[in-house]
Amino acid sequence: MNSRNAAWATGLAALIALPFVYREPYHLHLLVLILIWSFAYTSWSIMGRFGLVSLGHGGFMGVGAYVTALLWNHLGVSPWIGIPLSMVAAGALALVVAYPCFRFRITGHYFVLVTLALSGIVLQVITATRDYTGGSLGYTPNRTKGSQLLALQFDDKVTWYLIALFVWVMGLLIWRWVDRSMSRYAMEAISEDEDAAAAAGVNVTAEKLKITLISALMTALAGALYCQYQMFISPDTVSGIAVSLQMVFAVIVGGLYVSLGPTVGAIITILLAEILRIGFGTKAVGWDNLVYGVLLVVFIIFLPKGILGSILDRFKTQPKPSGTP
Repeated sequence: MNSRNAAWATGLAALIALPFVYREPYHLHLLVLILIWSFAYTSWSIMGRFGLVSLGHGGFMGVGAYVTALLWNHLGVSPWIGIPLSMVAAGALALVVAYPCFRFRITGHYFVLVTLALSGIVLQVITATRDYTGGSLGYTPNRTKGSQLLALQFDDKVTWYLIALFVWVMGLLIWRWVDRSMSRYAMEAISEDEDAAAAAGVNVTAEKLKITLISALMTALAGALYCQYQMFISPDTVSGIAVSLQMVFAVIVGGLYVSLGPTVGAIITILLAEILRIGFGTKAVGWDNLVYGVLLVVFIIFLPKGILGSILDRFKTQPKPSGTP
């Protein structure tokens, strides 16, 4: 085992042991939120790193959350079945929207506008069907009267921390798998020049759809887990343009081309939201989105590789000591 793998193993072991050593509920709650949102941000970065800038991921997350909750409340379908069904629904929505875009070469800011419309449409559907979804007032999954495991409802923060940690690790492994697969080279070629990539034998539409589908499925899973953990969802917290912009901000600030970049972004966004909530209460409603927007512009101009990406670059470019081979 090399030093890098040893460091990863040591860090993961420490994270697994953490809730058994330190059980403060509020801090565990923040860690669960950070891990779930890190997974959501990682799903966005899988597309974003290849130039597929999407503002529709708030829609995928909303589908994951609401489909799971609605199936449980109205049909009694366990989240163990509802979550895969919600992921299928989000994947189908992604394919319906993305295929025409990729087939007819809708790229750049036109693609961004299409995904922006998708996010807004999902938000409007959730709000308009208030008789079923609760609309802007939010929606609460029914509390189980039977098995907590079957309903995926746990009062214990430690249990949810371990679930969120497992999902977060899976997100990193998927990111790593994509990074080391042939799809990475195909997508990099596509992002540089689609015509040249197609001439070299790359199936441009299929490769783009593959990355988009993976990203949408992961985002829907994040939305479903967030719903099950919080036991309350609203259009503003799991869907819409604001959620999509939050993903973009977090990934760019943390580092778009680094696997742990989205995690750094999640730490910043969650702590920022908590600081504003505790410090200003209801007076700070919406301030986090304002801060996100300002910081996003600053980072794009002055720190385009994000915090973690810039730190790693600094270490790579440091001159070696004299006498070092």
